[in-house]
Amino acid sequence: QMHLVESGGGSVQAGGSLKISCAASGLTVSDYCMGWFRQAPGKEREGVARLTRTGPYYHDSVKGRFTISRDNAKNTLYLQMDTLKPEDTAMYYCATYSNRGESTRFGGCRFDLWGQGTQVTVSS
Repeated sequence: QMHLVESGGGSVQAGGSLKISCAASGLTVSDYCMGWFRQAPGKEREGVARLTRTGPYYHDSVKGRFTISRDNAKNTLYLQMDTLKPEDTAMYYCATYSNRGESTRFGGCRFDLWGQGTQVTVSS
């Protein structure tokens, strides 16, 4: 059974950095399109970054500030977030595609399997 577990969220001041992780089980992260999404209160969920074998893709709002990566040995996906802004405050979700139903599209990939999320709060 495919499973995603996020960790590493927290509170940071504007301009700071945070690195969140997504441990995967039941799948090999290097074989799948893996992504990060976020949802702020009162807003729709939006794609932040995604990673395939051919490389990364970023939402315009995080280009140059966020870096998505993976550690194949640990089967873990990461999101390094630098120069954080208050508008980056949201619940961050790791995601991939498991062909189990309705999916969301981002960066040319589909996503229908989600982790439980990790909260990132950026104060001004």
